[in-house]
Amino acid sequence: MKVTVNWKEALAFDATSDNGHTVRLDTLKENGGLDSGMNPKKMLLASLCGCSAMDIVEILKKMKVDFSKLEISAEAEQTGDMPKVFKSIDLVYYCNVKPEDEDKLKRAVSLSMDKYCGISAMLAKHCPINYSTELIP
Repeated sequence: MKVTVNWKEALAFDATSDNGHTVRLDTLKENGGLDSGMNPKKMLLASLCGCSAMDIVEILKKMKVDFSKLEISAEAEQTGDMPKVFKSIDLVYYCNVKPEDEDKLKRAVSLSMDKYCGISAMLAKHCPINYSTELIP
């Protein structure tokens, strides 16, 4: 696994993976950036959500649970001192499984967070990750 980051201008960088996918990293204009992409910590939260979401889609399919919507919201509280790091992370999993499949959704989330998601495993060594599920229409 390899990623290369190339400076574009101000505090904007393009990160390119070894298979050619590129994402923009940046920061807000008031912090010296162009506001042309996510900042690295938000990208880390997005990576946590994406990693877990991929697990959940696979697990729910194996459980034969029908759904057509899955959204994960992540919020992190940061320390006040430099370097500012995450103190805690709160995730909410929104999914439109049937009410009778809610326990299966909860099981899928638990399996992702406690067994399969590597991003979760890494971040959990530093700060608590709290999670919950909500059914949506």
